[in-house]
Amino acid sequence: MKVGLIMGSDSDFPVMKKALEVFKEFSVECDVLLASAHRTPAVVREFVTTAEERGLTCIVAGAGAAAHLPGVIASYTTLPVIGVPIDATSLKGMDALLAIVQMPSGMPVATVAINGAKNAALLAIQICAVSDAALAAKYKAYRQDMASQVIEKNTAIQLKVKEILG
Repeated sequence: MKVGLIMGSDSDFPVMKKALEVFKEFSVECDVLLASAHRTPAVVREFVTTAEERGLTCIVAGAGAAAHLPGVIASYTTLPVIGVPIDATSLKGMDALLAIVQMPSGMPVATVAINGAKNAALLAIQICAVSDAALAAKYKAYRQDMASQVIEKNTAIQLKVKEILG
């Protein structure tokens, strides 16, 4: 499987890097682009309109402030688009969140939490896993591992509680 990742600014990289780490963990190929919906719209259009022929199955897009990038991407493709609102202004990412989540009817963009690039990548993994049994098994194992970690932490907490309460 192969996905796309687009960020609107180099200042978005520290957040979007978390998505790249998830893709690496799951061995999912990723085409990466830094391009602005406003400053380099032709570059965005070229990347997105050729995404399917390059084998991309969905696109994760991070943007701050007015955050038009995910919506612009969605206008050029029928592939799933996952928007990551980035905390880039004095509004702490709320402007980006609202810009991405309030897409007009008929032009959906899945939206994760502010700076939620890791969850965006995991959602992309879930989308890809629908048609990739090996990736689905890897994702299920990931989820089971998370559950095991919580159970282990609960055991440790129960011991501490027992020490306190007797």
